[in-house]
Amino acid sequence: MPARLRLLRAATVLLTAALTVLLLVAGLAMTGTWSSVADRDAPRTTSAADLNLALNNMDAQAANILLSSGDAGKGRLQTPYTKAVGFYGDARREIGHDLRTLAVAAQGSKADEKTVESLTDDFAEYQELIGRALENDGHRGGKPAALADYRRATDLLRTRLLPAASTLVSSNNAAFDAEYSSARSTLSAQLAAVLVLGVLLLAVLGVLQWCLAHSFRRILNPGVLAATVCTLLAVILGTQMLSASADHLRVARRDAFDSVVALSRARAVAYDANADESRYLLDPQRREQYEDAFLAKSQQLYGLRGATLSTYDSELATTWQAYETDHHDLRFTGEFRRELDNITFSGERAAAEKTVDTYGVYQRDDRKIRSLLAAGKEREAVEFCMDWKPGTSNAHFGAWMAALGEVAGINRAHFTSSVQDGRSAVNGLLPWAGGLLAVAVLLALLGLRPRLAEFR
Repeated sequence: MPARLRLLRAATVLLTAALTVLLLVAGLAMTGTWSSVADRDAPRTTSAADLNLALNNMDAQAANILLSSGDAGKGRLQTPYTKAVGFYGDARREIGHDLRTLAVAAQGSKADEKTVESLTDDFAEYQELIGRALENDGHRGGKPAALADYRRATDLLRTRLLPAASTLVSSNNAAFDAEYSSARSTLSAQLAAVLVLGVLLLAVLGVLQWCLAHSFRRILNPGVLAATVCTLLAVILGTQMLSASADHLRVARRDAFDSVVALSRARAVAYDANADESRYLLDPQRREQYEDAFLAKSQQLYGLRGATLSTYDSELATTWQAYETDHHDLRFTGEFRRELDNITFSGERAAAEKTVDTYGVYQRDDRKIRSLLAAGKEREAVEFCMDWKPGTSNAHFGAWMAALGEVAGINRAHFTSSVQDGRSAVNGLLPWAGGLLAVAVLLALLGLRPRLAEFR
């Protein structure tokens, strides 16, 4: 009997130690995962998306400057010109910041390092071309030379800068997704191991209680009973910590950040499409090219199979009305569809639907711009495209971007809160689980001590 009790005591100590170590390792690993998610994976993905947007915005503002500047200032559209100059400077500073952030994030990945290095070099060349275009535009009669430089710059943007920025978005998002999948798999394995060890420990304590009751003719040993209760509570808290961490991680990545990525891409595409309107007005020789590009980007946002610019508005209205009646209606695709299929949070659906509504208004403005130009009213088309007065295209574009920002803000807020809740689950439950296991083993040893003493 003494040997049997000592064996059960040793098993209790070993299983308790193993369960404690497992919970400690799981908690530390999850703390590291949350730090990676919040401080590395998400920021570098959003920085790549912000870079994509800022590049599109900078090019759009360069086109707007050339479009509104007049001939060396003569006939200048003052408000659009002033705003374009300000936005151009903001975008250029944002690109510099994003490139520095991505250079740090790329360390350790040769492919990403090479992409960032190439981006930095190409951006320097792009700035030089835009600088020459703006300088030529400042001279009387310099518009043709400015336009030639701008063409080279926007071609560089389209063929090298934007593809590289998109590659970084995909690469960083894929790295985040891989980390998420690995963390979820590890949590599942750790949860199973905690349950197995917990059941074994409870079984050993149960056998110990039975041996004591059978050999010493007592119903229950208070110390072992208290240790069993502490162990049960520790296992419950440990499994709750792991399952809560898995749930918060899923919400952060799938429910919130998937939408953040889709909306960031949509925002970048929107700025590029808006730039295509300005390019369309600025460069008569490339109007067909820029019109096709505008339609292609519209299809990326709200895809309608077989739609042309002349049919897009009516098909958008028809399919959107069908979607509002039945949210499972699948007659459109694109980034907006991706977001609408991932509605999770309070207020998100209303904000997402408002985004599509304002997008429809902006699309109708585009047709007005093209019809004014076709009617020979070029100045009116430029003013309607570039002015910021209520009812103009830029005002409606701003309303669309504000609605898009509201949806993104909801998802970003829930991403942040999920990260905080995940950290709180570890920091709040792990000490209690570890403390209860320490108390459990101490109570079990104290409960056994008097019984073993009887055999001396």
